[in-house]
Amino acid sequence: IGKIDEEAIIRTATVWKTLSPFWGEEYEVHLQPTFHSVSIYVMDEDALSRDDVIGKVCITRDMLAEHPKGYSGWVSLSEVDPDEEVQGEIHLRVEVVGSQGSRRLRCTVLEARDLARKSRNGASDPFVRLHYNGKVQESTVVKKSCYPRWNETFEFELAEPTEEKLCVEEASSLWRGGSWKCPCLGGGGASAGQPHLPRLSPAVGPPPAWRRRGSLGSLQLQVMLRDETVLPNHCYQPLVQLLCQEVKSGRQDGQVHLVTLLDETTTAECRQEVAINLVKLFLGQGLVKEFLDLLFELELAKPCEPNTLFRSNSLASKSMESFLKVTGMPYLHTVLGPPITRVFEEKKYVELDPSKVEIKDVG
Repeated sequence: IGKIDEEAIIRTATVWKTLSPFWGEEYEVHLQPTFHSVSIYVMDEDALSRDDVIGKVCITRDMLAEHPKGYSGWVSLSEVDPDEEVQGEIHLRVEVVGSQGSRRLRCTVLEARDLARKSRNGASDPFVRLHYNGKVQESTVVKKSCYPRWNETFEFELAEPTEEKLCVEEASSLWRGGSWKCPCLGGGGASAGQPHLPRLSPAVGPPPAWRRRGSLGSLQLQVMLRDETVLPNHCYQPLVQLLCQEVKSGRQDGQVHLVTLLDETTTAECRQEVAINLVKLFLGQGLVKEFLDLLFELELAKPCEPNTLFRSNSLASKSMESFLKVTGMPYLHTVLGPPITRVFEEKKYVELDPSKVEIKDVG
């Protein structure tokens, strides 16, 4: 399972009955410019209860910046301490009420979401504990929920001086989930009277927990960060019009074609990406057939050996490959999707090579 800043979650297939799994799966995710890390969790799937975490690998933005061409290699799994994990978000309204002589700090705890699942039933029994100026107040307990709603209001006498922080802590009877501190009148806190959705951070002083000993294994990864700047649509219109005009006019002897210049100026590493973008562009314009016809006419006009025709990493071959992927993928999902989904849901042993099927698995 992969998590990107605890928001987007991507799950791989399950490899059964092995300590040396091979996935060979590739994912592309769109990250916010302000992302901090990508966490990859190795899980042990359990059909009867919630899945157990074996370990995790955390890929930080700084690590990816040090490898502009991508990182490839083995990374040791680290132990996952629940007390160090972000535990979701809590919805608050913090304001100062009253006159200058008797001001009070009012905090309305509305709801929370994506809390840690700490019970055997896959949920938690969360409540909120508020600390301010030496006093503690608690909300009611919401049973068996990771998306609790409280809508409860708490008030404290405003401390003087006002540097005292309000600490809002999500917890349960067995677990200190996370906390959030608000400098009530200083900069950086919630605006007075406005709803706020702060991210919970690890609770301070967690109770001791059992630790796993020894190596947790390693995970082989290939990771690459690519920054893309997308301009407004009107900035690309002159180029789109020029490309469409060239494709509509077809190949002309003695004319230098723009697609030929793209083929000659792009490197082998980025030619696949250029081909994908061009195929998607002309699919949207309804000119993908004319685009591929022009590419192959220009390819046939080049002096080359017949045995190597269409076997090079040219823009024509990459564009045809990208076209087949874009148009054929929905067909494969429609035809093969239902039986593959059923195989995973039934969790049965599946082997396509008859020579590898053991006698005990035949029945």
